[in-house]
Amino acid sequence: METSHFFACLDRLKLIQRWSLMRNIETENLAEHSLQVAFVAQALAIIKNKFYGGKVNADRIAVIAMYHDTSEIFTGDLPTPIKYFNPQITQVYKQIESAAELHLINLLPQELQQEFAPYLDSQQFSPEEKHVVKQADLICAYIKTKFELEHGNQEFTQAKRRLEQLLDTWKSPEMDYFMQVFVPSFAQTLDEIAF
Repeated sequence: METSHFFACLDRLKLIQRWSLMRNIETENLAEHSLQVAFVAQALAIIKNKFYGGKVNADRIAVIAMYHDTSEIFTGDLPTPIKYFNPQITQVYKQIESAAELHLINLLPQELQQEFAPYLDSQQFSPEEKHVVKQADLICAYIKTKFELEHGNQEFTQAKRRLEQLLDTWKSPEMDYFMQVFVPSFAQTLDEIAF
């Protein structure tokens, strides 16, 4: 049997720091972020199905979200202002991400590639799945900016404003529900939320 480096590469997610060009009160790595996005994406899908007539597979969306930034094992976490500096850079970066996704799939044993590809290859995601995962990604980034600002770190002021605009662009009933029902608790203490 041949050795696969797939999971050893995934283990490196914990070494990639998000928001790396900004001072952080609390650092966040890509593994932590991916898990939070998976939680939120699954919740958005469940809310969509339960209250707003959705018919999405919440479990599939959770797994897609869990893997959503794995291409950054090879590309690093490119800061958003650079990633979206102009349409040409954005397009080239998306091509690089796509190549990184395929490279990661190819690290798996041949007999497992077909089983993992639907969760790793963004070309296999439906527009609706991409939409829900993107919403979850934005919500998690927004929660991070709120946390930093609430703890006195003004470095995140612009990022929060930008994210508020993006959240407005990606708005949906399930996202509104999540923002109203779950996000306010992030500003509370453990004693306030646990008892």
